[in-house]
Amino acid sequence: MFHFDKRILNSLVIIILTFITFWWTFFIFHIPFDIKVVFGVLVIRMLASRFIYSDYNLSWSKVSPKTFLLKSFVYITAFIVCLPFYYGYIEISFLASELFLYIFSINFAMYFYHYISNRSLIKKTKSVVIYGAGKAGVKLGSEFSDTEYELKYFVDDDKAVQNRSIDSVQVISKNKVKEELSKDKLDLLVIAMPSSPKNIIKQAYNDLNENFKEIKVLPSLDDILRDKDFTKQLKNISLEDLLARHPKDLDKEKISEFIKDKVVLVTGAGGSIGSEICRQCKIFGVKKLIVLDHSEYNLYRIVEELDDIEIVPVMQSIMNLQGIENTFKIHMPEIVIHAAAYKHVPLVESNISDAILNNVVGTKNIIDISIKYRVKKFVMMSSDKAVRPTNVMGATKRICELYAQNSNGVSTDIVAVRFGNVLGSSGSVIPKFKSQIANEQNITVTHPDITRYFMLIPEACELVLQAASIGTGGEIFILDMGESIKIVDLANKMIELSGNKNIKIEFTGLRPGEKLYEELLIDGSDVKTDYESITVASPTAYDLDKLNEDIKELLTCENKLGKLKEIVPEFNHQLNQ
Repeated sequence: MFHFDKRILNSLVIIILTFITFWWTFFIFHIPFDIKVVFGVLVIRMLASRFIYSDYNLSWSKVSPKTFLLKSFVYITAFIVCLPFYYGYIEISFLASELFLYIFSINFAMYFYHYISNRSLIKKTKSVVIYGAGKAGVKLGSEFSDTEYELKYFVDDDKAVQNRSIDSVQVISKNKVKEELSKDKLDLLVIAMPSSPKNIIKQAYNDLNENFKEIKVLPSLDDILRDKDFTKQLKNISLEDLLARHPKDLDKEKISEFIKDKVVLVTGAGGSIGSEICRQCKIFGVKKLIVLDHSEYNLYRIVEELDDIEIVPVMQSIMNLQGIENTFKIHMPEIVIHAAAYKHVPLVESNISDAILNNVVGTKNIIDISIKYRVKKFVMMSSDKAVRPTNVMGATKRICELYAQNSNGVSTDIVAVRFGNVLGSSGSVIPKFKSQIANEQNITVTHPDITRYFMLIPEACELVLQAASIGTGGEIFILDMGESIKIVDLANKMIELSGNKNIKIEFTGLRPGEKLYEELLIDGSDVKTDYESITVASPTAYDLDKLNEDIKELLTCENKLGKLKEIVPEFNHQLNQ
């Protein structure tokens, strides 16, 4: 039903004004055509656009470049549809010229109305700079118009947009920021480059931290799509953002070939590493995923998260040899990724017998069953603490490496992947520091010189799968963890990010089995692979029959530390340092 509203009236007024303007400009009121016919044609054209496309329903307060294109297309189409009404009566060139003047006028009116109706009346009391002048940054900039923040600059190193402006806001380079900003700190820097590498965030923070009171980050595109209001998606910059090192040689096609359409079993599937391995398996197209964990709650969480793929939850301990064999017999996995282990150094020191059972015997069980059921690829997660171990956890992991390397069978390719600490894992220092800061407690660090390697969990798991994909059996792969980081520097950075200057650092002394620094190689005799992020440690031969006998003795002997030292001669147990 036709409804005469103010938008039609607006268009009618603009038609009259443009017509008068055009008439005066080109004909000085001496138009060579019947004015009634001309005006009637213009009204017919307006009504045609209304009925054919309902273009008058477009909101003037929400116009965009798309609106401009749509309006232009509508009027030009209506002009063509109405040709039979005025063909032979009026010069087509006359009406065509008037049409383009009308398109300009109506769009000018819409954009002017848009500007007036969207002017923010909120007083601008704070300043914001947006790092990134792409689609996300520009959209975020428009959203800040309705806040107390005044947008000062866009920052972008793309030379195509530098020294230009977006909605009258200048785009400057990162190097020019310090020159343009005053000595006083601005209020907020927002890093709005969700599809860029993680090191962009670290770079921006290091370069511009001193110029801003607060720095926030626009998260990944997957996150922001959940809420189209970008300002609601801004998060504080985190330690993970600053320490992320996205591997340049990550080969997702190789990983996909390895995982896609395979039956994969993951032990310790509910843990920090195991659960991320499961997520990656989903991403890379696993056919069926068998998730095995002895923790009911951890198993429940990962099953709930991945309920949209074929998943088989198995609540078992890796110590249950018969149960494990039944699982393999039923599901016949093609790939086994062994992430189950006791990893917390001080807790393992307090529970040596149970740690040996879980880590050594549990790993032996999974390897033996994998060989028996002809699993194509077995991947074991190892640790930098297995290199010249000073604690029981590291010694057990080294025995697991020896067993994996010397069990490599004809039908099963067995590889181990060695890496350092992962940020955010259940046993890492990061959650502990976060909890202490949240409770406004001082951060406790064991020693001022202690260092560790760190990597984000997703990065580590991607590289684990990539290493596994190129393994032919018997290798111990080593992931490039970058430079080791002093824990005290980590703590200081977390205090800085929290903004709480009252929190201090307390040194508590090294814990049992803890050493000042970790290593990834016993010596420098590593072998390069096709990927810079992955190398291979030189093999260590150990007669498998003797190793099996040694493990039996380790379970029954009283001097377990002595037997660990016998199996792993480089084991130098340190209760204190």
